[in-house]
Amino acid sequence: MNSKKNEQPFAAVILSKAHDTKEANQIFTDKVQLRPLFLAPTSPPPSDAREVRRRRAQQKKQAARKKALKPKPLSSSQRRKLGLYDVPREGQKYALFEPLHNLWLGYIREILGNEIYTGGEGAASKLCSADFHGAEVEVVRSGCVSRVGIMGIVTKDSKFAFEIITKKNVLKLVPKEGTVFRFRVPVQNQQQTETTKAEETTATTTTAPPDNPPPSMVFEVHGEQFRFRPTDRATRKFRAHFSKRL
Repeated sequence: MNSKKNEQPFAAVILSKAHDTKEANQIFTDKVQLRPLFLAPTSPPPSDAREVRRRRAQQKKQAARKKALKPKPLSSSQRRKLGLYDVPREGQKYALFEPLHNLWLGYIREILGNEIYTGGEGAASKLCSADFHGAEVEVVRSGCVSRVGIMGIVTKDSKFAFEIITKKNVLKLVPKEGTVFRFRVPVQNQQQTETTKAEETTATTTTAPPDNPPPSMVFEVHGEQFRFRPTDRATRKFRAHFSKRL
């Protein structure tokens, strides 16, 4: 026990071997025992775990409140209940959709390009992925005889049906299943386009209908092979195959 109490530190023993006893004791007390310990001035304050947890919980509550106050988008069933997809009664007029039909003609001509004169598989694949809102359509064949002959502008192209506004301002819902639709796209020659541009530049007071209507590209679509939404058809690849009903 006495040997442990009288045992000197390791640093004091080393210093006593290199210096005198008095000088070794002075160096040990000044450099080791009384050595000042400087604290870094940029050291952060001690963290309070409780305060940190309280702040995190408060931030989570604020984020949840902001999310709850943010309006959520309406679902498809809610939109149908509100009637957002329905055409109002005062808007069921054929004349209101004629500008849409003119826009669709320019759209389909731009898609087809030169294939509007030749047709073929290239034109068929482009027509399958096209959007038919504003197209003038005619029901050629149908499982329901009363639907044959319906002709008008497509106001809504859904997955299973076409909504068509007729010239008598009547909105018809024609299902695609068991129905063959016919579309007609007038073809403009180079001379006709030049004459139309010249007519646009010169102001005319009276316009007479042309004696000979321009040639048009006519194509038929089988509704059973066309039961897709326009957004789905734009990214879908159609392949040529035979149908038992054709």
